[in-house]
Amino acid sequence: MPSKIDTVRGRDSLKPRHTAYWHRVRKGCYVGYRKVSATGAGAWLARFRDEEHGKQAVHSLGALDDTLPAARFDAACAAAEKWFAHRGAGASAKTVTVTDACDDYVKHLKATRRPDSADDAMARFKRWIYPDKKLAETDLMKLSSRALSAWRARLAETPVRRPSGATPKEPKPRSLSALNRDMSSLRAALNLARLHGHVATDQAWRVALRPARNADGRRDVYLDAAQRKALIAKAPADLAALLHALAVLPLRPGAVAALTAGAFDVRLGTLTIGKDKAGRDRKIALPEATASFFAEQAKGKQPDDPLVSRADGSAWNKDAWKKPLKQAAADAQLPAGTVAYALRHSAITDLIALHRLDTMTVAQLAGTSLLMIERNYGHLLREHAKTALGHLAL
Repeated sequence: MPSKIDTVRGRDSLKPRHTAYWHRVRKGCYVGYRKVSATGAGAWLARFRDEEHGKQAVHSLGALDDTLPAARFDAACAAAEKWFAHRGAGASAKTVTVTDACDDYVKHLKATRRPDSADDAMARFKRWIYPDKKLAETDLMKLSSRALSAWRARLAETPVRRPSGATPKEPKPRSLSALNRDMSSLRAALNLARLHGHVATDQAWRVALRPARNADGRRDVYLDAAQRKALIAKAPADLAALLHALAVLPLRPGAVAALTAGAFDVRLGTLTIGKDKAGRDRKIALPEATASFFAEQAKGKQPDDPLVSRADGSAWNKDAWKKPLKQAAADAQLPAGTVAYALRHSAITDLIALHRLDTMTVAQLAGTSLLMIERNYGHLLREHAKTALGHLAL
């Protein structure tokens, strides 16, 4: 008599045992359910028999506990069908490893014209994946949550590398935000491998590589208007232009550095923000003074030239502005930890705290989520609320 694993009641009535209960989908293809205890969640499996070669393979589909119990059988069948198709297409002879998935992801980024992202991903893979042979050579079909959790733990305990010549030379503990950045490329590579049918489910990494929450924290270095002016005054002329742009717009430093002359519309006084973490283009209408500043920056430049450029006409990047900005901050006697991002933080703070701009508009200007604004700047909103309540006092 066939086992009733297609309903919740049927699975509940099964006796716990080590071997799986199987449901025949069609000839050579089965979906299974392993119930090892009376109360614990069971595990789903797929079984395929290659009639031509007489070989049988079993693949774990996981607990599927992110799906409602009544829908788990259908979810298991859907995941199993992807795996059946993968095996039946003759791909079983080729083992697709974690390294293969990473390589494919880098090729995908290059093919979709994201060379910077491809270079960043490859650099992370070379540091954290490829040298870890045990993980790198693992067949995706055999990749487990335990193995990825162990890799994550090792990565979290690995100090951040400091640039050569940097001080102090003591190892710097890896922050949660750094951990998230290093995990994100691997997670994206595995998701792409699943999309391509190399693995049937993301059960192995869905939880193991989940980003750490509240990793970014608040940016505590705030520069008031006088301090921002002092920083700009102490900086070299080309860096001063970059810092001016960061002081008058709540943008990420990388987004400003990536602006081209063609992004500024002199006639309309608008700026199109392209390359940014926000992931999509957006236009900002500029006030007259800010539009005049960008018009001066765009003068005599071709549309593809950097809008705010270095003295030699090349585009800015973090490595180029880091040292001169640090020197300018020291000369202006600004707080330790003053970095380019402090200008974005200061601009957002002023928009909320001084100019009382609503958080939705601030989020749109800054190219971030409302949740992120409220998480990092909610303390300013609480001060507004406190002041407003004071006006109600009798």
